[in-house]
This record gives sequence, structure tokens and C-alpha cells, in this order.
Amino acid sequence: MLAKRIIPCLDIKEGKTVKGVNFVNFRDAGDPVELGAQYSRAGADELVYLDITASHEGRKTFTELVKRVAAHINIPFTVGGGIHELADVDRLLSAGADKVSLNSAALRNPALIEEIATHFGSQVCVVAIDANFEQGDWICYLNGGRIPTERRLFEWAAEAESRGAGEILFTSMTHDGVKDGYANEALATLAEQLHIPIIASGGAGKREHFRDAFTLGKADAALAASVFHFGEIAIDDLKRYLRAEGIVVRL
Repeated sequence: MLAKRIIPCLDIKEGKTVKGVNFVNFRDAGDPVELGAQYSRAGADELVYLDITASHEGRKTFTELVKRVAAHINIPFTVGGGIHELADVDRLLSAGADKVSLNSAALRNPALIEEIATHFGSQVCVVAIDANFEQGDWICYLNGGRIPTERRLFEWAAEAESRGAGEILFTSMTHDGVKDGYANEALATLAEQLHIPIIASGGAGKREHFRDAFTLGKADAALAASVFHFGEIAIDDLKRYLRAEGIVVRL
């Protein structure tokens, strides 16, 4: 059985790590390079860096940050934000990233998934889906949770897989930052319908929530931010707990 992965997520705004609740009300969480290095030493399996306000100038700044991160950590990391074409992917991979995460760009231009998978391999392409549970359905959102679309979580995830996505990173906007647990029912449905790894995101508040994401939600990885950034859960302690609960993790 493949080990389940624990992935700290660092949202980057103007060169700093920030964390919000339900995609708003951001507060400063520290230096992204220093935090990444700490997580690497603490036993994180991977990291995700998201440039949440990517603009043309922001992308240039972000590329420099990616180079600094690559020089200070020894675990795989994914970067996202402001990726619209193959040149963006090439730039970030050349800077040291292992994977790229697409969200709005993939929704607007699904063929981009195929282009990335063809040129760089499916393992490089993570399709991130921000979805909110509304009136009995999961609605996909663009632009960091600001703009609702006509797409629905399960059909869009299936299309992303068919186009060559290597992983799905599903963030429940409903659960984001609330610390009440992941969207395990939706995660389990994704896991049953797809053949690629599912990363759970949105809702981690205590160690049991990670356990439930793996057991009830059948996720392959669990991503979290504030519980790690603000010292509420230590990664090594979390992994020992998960191991005691019978979940395969790397210690």
C-alpha cells in the first residue's frame, strides 16, 4: 500500500505566506522559504506553494521565490498561480518546482491539461478544484474562489483525469479554514470515480480530521495550512498518531 502523504500548503501574497478563512480575511503566517525548510525537516512529504494574487509582476517575483525554495528544501513541491501556457510551466520547473497546479486556467482552457501532460508528463500536472457546496451540488469556482462557474466537481474532475491530470487537489470552500473536518463524502466519491491520486484540502483542525480524510474520504494525501503554520499540529506528532491508527505514513 502506498504511504499517505501530509502536505503543508503555503499561500503566497506579495512574497509572504498568508492564511484566510473561507478564502477571505488573510493574515500573515511567515516567511515562505523558512517555513518550507522547517516543514521539510519536520517530515512533510511534499509542499504546495500557491501564488494567490498572481499578476504579471507577481509571477516574476514568484519565480525567484521558487528558486529560493528549491535551494532550501529536499522534498518535492508543487507551485500554482498565474500559469496560463506551457512557457509558464517550463519557467517554474526550471526554477526547481517538481509539479505545477492549475485551477482557473484549466477551467478556462481544458486543453492546457493535455498540453502539459504531453510535454512534461502527467506526473507534473496537478489540477486544483475549488468547489463550494450549494443547493445540493458542488459548484466549481474560478479566481481563488471568487467566480462561480457552470462546472460541477465530479464531472470536471473526471474530465481533468481524461485529459491527462496526474492528481486532483480538491479544496472544499465550504470547509476551508473552518477546522471542522474535510469534505469526506465528496472525497470518497472522487476516489471511487477516478484512478489518479486525490489530495484533500479544506477543513483540517485536529489530528482526527486527517485520519478521517484517509479512512472515510479515501484520500491519497491531506493538505493543510493554518494548523501547521500556527503550530497547532506538529507534523511528526501527526504522523505518529496516524501510524498508531493503522494508516501507512512515512516517518
